[in-house]
Amino acid sequence: MSDNKILLIHLGGLGDVCLSESIFNSLRKHFGNRLVGLGNRRFLELFSEYFASVESIESRKWLYLFSEKLTGPGWAKVIFIGKDRETRLRSRWQGHSEEEIMFIDMYPEGAFGARMIETNGQKMHIEDYELTQLRSYGIEPLKKKPVPSISSRVILYPEKGFTKEKWNPGNFLALYALLEAEGVDVTVLESIDLKLNAGRKVFLQDLKEIQRFFAQGGIFVSNDSGMAHLAGASGLFTVTIFSGFDPAIWHPRGDNLVLRSEASGLSAHVVEKTVREILFRLHESGTW
Repeated sequence: MSDNKILLIHLGGLGDVCLSESIFNSLRKHFGNRLVGLGNRRFLELFSEYFASVESIESRKWLYLFSEKLTGPGWAKVIFIGKDRETRLRSRWQGHSEEEIMFIDMYPEGAFGARMIETNGQKMHIEDYELTQLRSYGIEPLKKKPVPSISSRVILYPEKGFTKEKWNPGNFLALYALLEAEGVDVTVLESIDLKLNAGRKVFLQDLKEIQRFFAQGGIFVSNDSGMAHLAGASGLFTVTIFSGFDPAIWHPRGDNLVLRSEASGLSAHVVEKTVREILFRLHESGTW
């Protein structure tokens, strides 16, 4: 057994990892400093305070987990957060776990449709869907609410759409011009695959740098994306534009507002008015 350590395997993307922070928090409270996080190291390291250490699933040292032969070190417990419809991974990894393996289903079936999914007649966000599964293992679910980090700064994050429809970059440029004309402190956070001609912009490749950039506070305007979830987890007020998925299920954690970009389109003027209303409300409430 590996020093009484617990192997937590999370195979999700950036947004999935951000939505699982409450699970990490609950498991850390329950098991103490015994968790070894395994997955995309860049993502899990953003929440390193919940783990004794973080490992990259891409390292050759973890190939034994996917081997047909039962080789490699054992663990006091294996926790798997992901999808395993046919239970193959759970069955394989049980051989490496001294105790019964713990499985947290990452999202319900049909979660990627545009129609709202209901559980017991209620809308259920992914964070809550994951947390409700802990009680069956005798673990108290503890929701980790992001600490608000709001200021008068507005950050825009345009990006290209690959697997999802996106509010296009031209709309973000128009929004930038409208906010700048109103004297708003607005900055564009450039994505790695898109360069835009905006007056004030910043490009940060390292996710830890982006996390520190978000720590300065502000309102984050973007499409539904992993970066929106990181912004929400970092305490920013998120304004997220959804073009397909159900925002009741997938909206970022923390203080947030959702806009829908339907076939008729969502204008930059509408988003600009929304952002200024949020700024006014935050100013009036004395948040900054």
